[in-house]
Order: sequence, then structure tokens, then C-alpha cells
Amino acid sequence: MREGDSRPALTVPLLKERTLCRLLNMELSRSSVKVLREFLDDPDEEQYGFGLMRSTRVKSGSLYPILERFERLRWIEGHDESIDEHAEGRPRRRLYRLTAMGEREARKAVAEFYRDVGRPPVWVPGIEKA
Repeated sequence: MREGDSRPALTVPLLKERTLCRLLNMELSRSSVKVLREFLDDPDEEQYGFGLMRSTRVKSGSLYPILERFERLRWIEGHDESIDEHAEGRPRRRLYRLTAMGEREARKAVAEFYRDVGRPPVWVPGIEKA
């Protein structure tokens, strides 16, 4: 308990199942949808943070937590690029690729997002025209 705070401190650790459930039930933000759409534009292409920031205009403070969340959900897989940093003249990148499950779930999530907010782009599958 903090001084002046009558609420007891939370000491119950979050269970892995509870955390995953919380992630699965969380609604997508506009920024999350932008990131998923970028992955869905070419599901086999590897993406990296700065490239995603440029293409989606999502800032790093939002992008990296989004990528972390999608990795925990196993919608994307990340790995560090294997390069000679000195020869390339740049640091190695963390590369992300959409998983098969991620592609399925991302398509559903993006379709649901557009169903809830209004008219979807033509490529969004599974939404009947009103």
C-alpha cells in the first residue's frame, strides 16, 4: 500500500492463460489494423520495424508493443537478421513474418474491425455488401 492510498497492493501473479485470454479478447486499435494490413499485403514477405513505421506511419512507441503482442499470440514470428553489421554498414534488423495461423486470424480480425467501424476496403474477405 502506498502512503495515502487505501487500496491494497495487488500481489496475485498474472497467469499465462489469463494473459493470453486478455490478449485474444482485446479489441484492435487502428494502428494494429494498419500493421496487420501491411503483413497481409504480402503474407510471405518479411517485415522490419523501420519499414513498418514508414509504410504504416505508426510511431515506434506504438509499433513495437503491437509487434510484441502479435508475437505472443503467435500471429507473427520474429528473428534477428544474420548479417555482418560492419560490412553492411548498419545494425542487424529484427525481421517479422506472418505465420499461417496469424494470416487466418489477422484476416478475421481486420474484417471484424472494418465491420464494426464502417465500410471496408474491397480486399477484406467475408463481409457482405450492405
